[in-house]
Amino acid sequence: MSRAVLVTGGSSGLGAAIVTAALQAGDRPYVIDRQPPAGGVPWAECDLADTRAAEAATRKAIADLGRLDAVVTAAGMDVPGRLADVPAEVWERVVTVDLLATAAVIRAALPTLTESHGNVVTIASTLGVKAVSDATAYCAAKFGVVGFTRALAAELAGQVGVTLVIPGGMRTRFFDDRDEQYKPGPDAILNDPANVAAAVLFAVGQPRGSAVRELVVCAEQETSYP
Repeated sequence: MSRAVLVTGGSSGLGAAIVTAALQAGDRPYVIDRQPPAGGVPWAECDLADTRAAEAATRKAIADLGRLDAVVTAAGMDVPGRLADVPAEVWERVVTVDLLATAAVIRAALPTLTESHGNVVTIASTLGVKAVSDATAYCAAKFGVVGFTRALAAELAGQVGVTLVIPGGMRTRFFDDRDEQYKPGPDAILNDPANVAAAVLFAVGQPRGSAVRELVVCAEQETSYP
């Protein structure tokens, strides 16, 4: 039976790669995002900075799908800059989208995932285990995702599979809107998001009783890990 897989941020970047991988695996992906996904994939429009709206969109996804086997929280954003220079509302939006919305979506999905003994895959970052300057919001959020996921895995052991994926830099449009000083240089070694998506599907596909707890997936020579 095909799996019903909810993907936040599934209209672009890593999220879109996960949707493609899910379709190729014969699964039924459903996207929560601000923009529609490609290929007519069903979706719910939502600004994940509104965590109550994120919960409502999750409940809509479950109703539309009829069941839920996995949640992948791939939505993420970053606005780099020094703490004194990043407006408070922007800094807090980064933390909300990257961390608080992750928790909100999973919270709303838990009753259904418990029924199906489903899987949760959260997407952190190598900057969730290694801190750098000019990234206080992103590091705070992604370090938070790491701690949240590890605690959730302990809380849900035997009920829901929980996997933390820690990707390095990827060739996506994630960096497009940044100031030039914060964009990867022309010689930057970045991973193909399809490789990370394959790791996500590997985690989701574990048989009951087996769990992949954590995966670091990055280009071999990429410098953000360890």
